[in-house]
Amino acid sequence: MPLIPEEPQIHEQAQGPRATPASGRTAPTPRPVPGPRPVAPPRPGRPGPARPAPPAPPAQRASRDTAATKPAPSGPAAPAAAPAAPAAPQIQLIPASPEGALDAAEEAVDLLLDSGRTPGDVLVITTGEPHPWAVHELSFGDAAYWAQHDAGDDVFYADAAVADRAASRAVVVVALSGGPEAAAVTALSVAHSRAGALLIVCGDPQRINSVLGAGV
Repeated sequence: MPLIPEEPQIHEQAQGPRATPASGRTAPTPRPVPGPRPVAPPRPGRPGPARPAPPAPPAQRASRDTAATKPAPSGPAAPAAAPAAPAAPQIQLIPASPEGALDAAEEAVDLLLDSGRTPGDVLVITTGEPHPWAVHELSFGDAAYWAQHDAGDDVFYADAAVADRAASRAVVVVALSGGPEAAAVTALSVAHSRAGALLIVCGDPQRINSVLGAGV
């Protein structure tokens, strides 16, 4: 059977030196640990060692985005432009008697359509007897008649008494085919306000000029 070496036992006598020194001998006084030496004060007449100055903080630079978005100094606001007044329609007079004014208006409508105008661009206002087309459409009722007007896809014929219900169109043709003077004034006044580009008046030139000269 192999022998296991015994572990050495540490006896009390074998421990390190005791803190109490042996009699007859004085333990040496421990020296303090030296720390950093203080800076010696400058001698009179000689400047002390210069300490480096702390670095200056970096200057703030405005970014390009900030400079770009900086609002420009505002000056006095420019006055708003006034809205342009609507241009007056061109007026053409076609001499015709009260009996022939309706036929002259029909010829004017045909020339307009032949020149490229669409039927929905034309409104015809009559005085005296209503136009046969208006009489035919009114036979189906007032609602059906004005439904044709709202559709805006055909020439619309209206009597001067109801012409103020009609909407504006590019061309308005007036046939002074009879009736009282008040009917002529009403027809020309409404036609002038509804015509966008062209107003054609078929009738007696002297009567037309007298009505237009009255400020229509």
